[in-house]
This record gives sequence, structure tokens and C-alpha cells, in this order.
Amino acid sequence: MRFCPNLNWKNLFTKSRNFAASFQRASTTSSYSSSAAAMSNLQILKTKLCIIGSGPAAHTAAVYAARAELKPILFEGWMANDIAPGGQLTTTTDVENFPGFPDGILGGELMDRCRKQSERVGTEIYTETVSKVDFSNRPFKVFTDAKVVEADSVVVATGAVAKKLPFIGSGDGPDGFWNRGISACAVCDGAAPIFRNKPLAVIGGGDSAMEEATFLTKYGSEVHIIHRRNSFRASKIMQARALDNKKIKVIWNSVVVKAYGDENNQRVLGGLRIKNVETGVESDLKVSGLFFAIGHEPATKFLDGQLELDSDGYVVTKPGTTKTSIDGVFAAGDVQDKKYRQAITAAGSGCMAALDAEHYLQEIGSQQDKSD
Repeated sequence: MRFCPNLNWKNLFTKSRNFAASFQRASTTSSYSSSAAAMSNLQILKTKLCIIGSGPAAHTAAVYAARAELKPILFEGWMANDIAPGGQLTTTTDVENFPGFPDGILGGELMDRCRKQSERVGTEIYTETVSKVDFSNRPFKVFTDAKVVEADSVVVATGAVAKKLPFIGSGDGPDGFWNRGISACAVCDGAAPIFRNKPLAVIGGGDSAMEEATFLTKYGSEVHIIHRRNSFRASKIMQARALDNKKIKVIWNSVVVKAYGDENNQRVLGGLRIKNVETGVESDLKVSGLFFAIGHEPATKFLDGQLELDSDGYVVTKPGTTKTSIDGVFAAGDVQDKKYRQAITAAGSGCMAALDAEHYLQEIGSQQDKSD
């Protein structure tokens, strides 16, 4: 390129910089206008309490809040985390450990009843998935694709999803054995008749796997722990408890590659195809039950770091309460409980969250009255 000495480079640079600034302002204005237009298309609702979730914790919170005349709005989600409204109980069959049902009840039916009770006492329910929240200002904002709720308080009860392994036969389709021999909760399902006095298997190597295997020895004839490594990551005491149990056997360095049906009834689990990861040799293991014990994933991504989470992604609550790191935001159920993960404990924490929210709203109401 030839240098031109008579060209006023300073003026050219100034004009170029001014053009860039104008372009940036125009882009920012355009972006803001697009965002504002998108916001203007959302239906705006206002409430004292917004509940996010659809399981026992969410609906218990809704019942208590509605009876306290907080007029709660509840977003139950639509296939949020690939689970239907109602949470993990909708993926189970018989629930035999929820009080009040001596003959047991189907998980889906239990959640249908919870939903009807929430509606009967006055909860406003929307089958929409919450995509994001804004807890930086008050009132808090809860967004779906169609609505934005301005809420004085929020209960997060989005639960946690059990991690599964994707091998042949592990799903819930016509060729899968999910809920027909495969489960992710020994405490929930282990006492079912199809598992009693039958050989069972657990996949995992942590404390949960040791605990579930030990629990299953109460019902199964024997329990196999299948682990892909040659050592467990579980605590020493939990390892010792499992390894000292004569009904527990360990299959080291192995993974499940296929689940198949029973010879006499192809609709229920009959066995597993196991592969040794070191030798590549495959073998059959006849079992009537398989339990995943490889952890859970709490549904907290939509929070976008606005609440304090622990190292595993669970919402941190103040001991003895459902209070989170932000005043006015509460968490209940499995989204903040990595230990118990039961329907009844979730329901109990949902009650706590509603009461905590009611007390919070009374406090801020009293402060506003004083300022007025």
C-alpha cells in the first residue's frame, strides 16, 4: 500500500471512531429494543409467593401457602428435565411408604391427588417450564416462555434427577426394563414383591451404592455390586459394612452392556450382560432387579448461580430452615436434600418452606407499615 502524505489521517481516524461509536450505540439500542419487545409479549402476573416445581415439596408448599391466603402461583413445568409434571414419583409404580395409603398407591396417582388438592385450596397452576429467574431486585422475577411473575417470595422445589446409564434395555420404552426391574431408589422400591428373595444388582462405587446394596440384603437372596474400577470411592466404614455382608458380592472392573427379560416373563428383568473393561470378556448375570446408585443431578441450572450451591449443585439452606442465601427465596425437597430424597421428607420440607415464606412476608409487611 502506498502512503499518501497529503491525506489528513487525524480527521479520518476521528470520523472512523465516531462512526464506530454510533454503530455501537445503534446496536445496543437495537438489542435493547428487541429485548424490550420480547418482554412486552410476556404476560405479567403478580403474587406474594411463586412456587417452582411439581413434586411433593412443591404441592405441600402450595397447600400451606394457599390456606394462609398467600394466593400462590405454581409452575409445574412441561417435561422439565425430561420428567412429566409430578416429578420423579410419576416414573415409579407402587409407592408403599407414603403414610395414609395402607394398600400402597401408584406414584402418578399420588401426584394427581396432590395437584388436585393444591388447586382446590386456591393455587394457580401453570404447566410451563421456568427458564430463568432474577433475584437481584425485589419483587423477584420468574420467567417462562410466555409469562413473567413478579413475586414477593419464591420457593424453589425443582427436585433432583437420578443419574442413569444408557445401555440396551435400561430405558422405559417397550424394550426397556425401567420400572420393570430397573430402579434408581432401593429404599423406595427394594421391598417390592418382584425383588423379594431374588438375586439383585447395584451399579456404583460410592457411599450410596454401599448403602443401597446393604439395604437390599434385607429382601434379595444376594446382591451384586457392579463397579467399573478395581476399588471403591466410598468411605472406608461404608465399604467395610458392605464387604463384610455375606450376601453381597462384588464384580470389579465391569460395566453393564445390556439388560434382558426373564425367560418366563419377558416383561420383567431377567438378567444382565456384563463386560469386563480390562479383558473385554462378556458374561451373563441372572438378576431380577438392578438399581442405579451413581448419584443425582439437582435441577438448579436455571438459577444461573444466583443462589449459593454446594459442590454437587444442591441449593444450600440454613440449618433447620428452608432459607437460602437470598432473603425471601426458599428451597424445599430434593433440590436441597442429597441425603434422604424421600417423598415424605420432601413434603415435610415443602411445609417448612411455606411457613418460612409466610413469616418472611409478615416481617417485610411489618417493616413497610412502620416506614409508612
